Amino acid sequence: QLQLVESGGGSVQAGGSLRLSCAASRLTFSLHTMGWFRQAPGNERELAASIRWSGGDTYYTDSVKGRFAISKDNAKNTVYLQMNSLTPEDTDVYYCAARQSGRGYDYWGQGTQVTVSS
Repeated sequence: QLQLVESGGGSVQAGGSLRLSCAASRLTFSLHTMGWFRQAPGNERELAASIRWSGGDTYYTDSVKGRFAISKDNAKNTVYLQMNSLTPEDTDVYYCAARQSGRGYDYWGQGTQVTVSS
């Protein structure tokens, strides 16, 4: 079973930056897309950014465009989320997720807390 392990969360002041990492292990199939979701208590989980494993096409939700950058290292099976110009509204638990072609996001990491103080 694919395992996703996130790292890099923490606390930062508004305007600061954080970089999240997600390493995939026990891969037994070809990855199609990896994404970073975020969720605040009481809110639905939101897809913040995603990246196609082959080709590298990216998606960003409007609220993070121009501030966040998703990237990958195929050799390390790792996806990154560089978050700049953070605001308190970015405070969430961030989850890494992966999906195969033709399927939804079936694989999830444990989540990492990002807290931005004003």
